[in-house]
Parts: sequence; structure tokens; C-alpha cells
Amino acid sequence: MTASFLYSAVRTPFGRFGGALAEVRPDDLAATALTGVLDTVPALDRARLGDVIYGNANGAGEDNRNVARMAVLLAGLPTSVPGSTVNRLCGSSLDAAMTASRLVETGDAEVVVAGGVESMTRAPWVLPKPDRGYPAGDVRAVSTTLGWRLVNDRMPKEWTASLGECNEQLADRYAISRQRQDEFAARSHQLAHTAWESGFYDDLVIPVGNTGLTRDEGIRSDSTPETLARLKPSFRTDGSITAGNASPLSDGAAALVVGSERAGSLIGCDPLARFAGRGVHALDPQDFGFAPVEAANIALARAGIGWSAVGAVELNEAFAAQALACIDAWKIDPDIVNTKGGAIAIGHPLGASGARIVGTLAHRLAGEGKRWGVAAICIGVGQALAVVLENVIDTGEWS
Repeated sequence: MTASFLYSAVRTPFGRFGGALAEVRPDDLAATALTGVLDTVPALDRARLGDVIYGNANGAGEDNRNVARMAVLLAGLPTSVPGSTVNRLCGSSLDAAMTASRLVETGDAEVVVAGGVESMTRAPWVLPKPDRGYPAGDVRAVSTTLGWRLVNDRMPKEWTASLGECNEQLADRYAISRQRQDEFAARSHQLAHTAWESGFYDDLVIPVGNTGLTRDEGIRSDSTPETLARLKPSFRTDGSITAGNASPLSDGAAALVVGSERAGSLIGCDPLARFAGRGVHALDPQDFGFAPVEAANIALARAGIGWSAVGAVELNEAFAAQALACIDAWKIDPDIVNTKGGAIAIGHPLGASGARIVGTLAHRLAGEGKRWGVAAICIGVGQALAVVLENVIDTGEWS
């Protein structure tokens, strides 16, 4: 087996729910990211793409079930380029990147684009199809934006609690205070703002058509623990989770170019990082926020390193409570986590977030001169994914 490498990464700005990207279809967002990442590797013959794999948590509306294939067609790629869509909810595009790395490592493809997309604004309402025509009673439309829908009565009630309630339980279990959550959230906004001001995202983020959006729309540079402390709890009257210390509903897309070592001559550039380890973990659905702990430990074991070697971590911030619980469990320095801001500030378009954190991690490793990094994401209904990246820019060598 050969090794797999990340060659390039881009994403769109992430828009607020109902914000600047509200009028952009998810298939168009997906095509924008695909075109954008391929523009960074102009030497690559598009017909040489082995596959395009996109993550998408919805698929019920304009995503049109296989949004990866829609993106290929809308981006004007040769119709010979295939496309596949994977759905592991919040982890969908990280799953896509992991799948792409396996395709390369097994020799089934030389170059693959992996990524993901979500328009939470444009997620449709759905109606359950009746058993027979013309039901006598009312029919309820269900939003597909986030969370459980059309729940099977056989599911235990504790499994189907809201995502926020699940994280209230997590905060209780690990004694994570409201103050810590608000401090973490304020840090996310301040670091994201600083990263944009310093130019970190200039080469990572591409504009979307004529929307006028050039930066992530949800960042509030004036956020402080004090201002966040004034917000009311969202899920319990006496709870600790608010709209300020949880990730918002968002729209956006991200894409990665993944290839073999010898694919560098096709792509026309050197790789940024090697995929060194992958991990997946599952536990009780209501405990999903804690699942990244073991997923990352598995990925590190497969990379043959421990936490002491890790210099950078990108952990998707679904909720401040779950991010803090994972950081505490890993016993790592919080200062190596999400130094360019996280999902609380940047946003969390479900199908795109995994690819976002992989791209950010690779660029952090390069910019900070660190060798090893971890990208991890929690997934509703009790799962998590993680990858280990090895920086190969400085030496051009790898284990």
C-alpha cells in the first residue's frame, strides 16, 4: 500500500442561517468549493480524478441525494468523473476525506477530491408519506435542518433527547461550568477574528458568486465571557448551554485534494500533509459529545504516536461543553486547540465541517512548524471520527 497525502484545501465562507448564503443552493455551494480547490492545482487534468466524494447530512432537498455528482456536473468537469455522497451527519466530510485516503492507499485511485456541503437554511420540510391515499387527519411537516425527525417509536427516549439536552447532561457529568463554556466560546470568536485579520484564511477561503460574503459571517469579535454570560439557557431553564456557547446553524462547503505520493507530478505541487492515522468510535447516542476522545486515541495509536507528540488539534466545537470535556479527557494543553477559532464562531454547516478542520489543521501545521496534528469531530447519535496528519512540508520526509 502507498501513503495518502493532502495536497490542497479550500472552503467557502460559512454563512449564518438565513444570512448571506441563504439564496445559494447546496449543489451550487458544493460546485463552488470543487471548482475552487481545483483552481489551486491548475496542472491537474480534471479527467484524471478518480472520484469526488462529498459529505452531506441532509440530501432531502436541493442536495438531490447525491450532491457530489451534482457538483461534478455543475462545475463543468468531464462527465467521466464520478461522484459519491456519504452521510455520517456532522462527520460526513471527514468521513469523505478518510474514504478518499483509503482509495489512494489501496491504489484504487491516484487523485480524489473529498469535501462536504450543507445549506441548513435551505433544508426542506418533509411530510411522512401516508400508508394510503387521502388520510383523514392532519399531516405535520417536519424540518430537516437539524436533529431527529420522524422518530421510530422503538427508540429509547434517552437516545432521542435533543442535542442540547445531551450536552447539558455531559456538562453535569463532567462538572463543566457555565463560566468555562462562555470563556471558551469568547476565545473562539476572538481567535477566529485574529486569524482573519492576520491573513491566515486568505488562501483557504474562496468567495461564493455575487453574495458579497468574503469572511465567515458568524464571528463576533466583541464577544467576551461577560457579554455571553447575559444570554439565557436554551435547553433548560437552569441550564448552562446558550446560543452563545454552542455552534450556530450555518451554510457552507469545503473541499480537499487527496492523492498518492506519485500523484504530485499529476497535481503539479508538493503535498501539505500525510494522512497518518484514522479512528472511528461509537457509544450511547446521548453521549455523542464525548465520542471524539476515543476516536482520536484510536487514530493516534494507528499513527504510532501519543498525545505528547501532537502540536496542533482541530476539534469541531459543536458545543463548548463537549469540546471542553474532550480536551480535559485528553489532558492536553488547551492552547494547541483551535488556535484559529472554531465552529462556535466560524459556524457548523454539518456536512462541511470535517473538511474544514482538516484543511485548517494542515495549514496550521505548516505555519507553526509542527509535525503532528489531530482533527476530530463529534457526531449526533453517538459517534465520532478523527484523523492524524503529519506535516511533510518542512522536510519532504515522512515515517
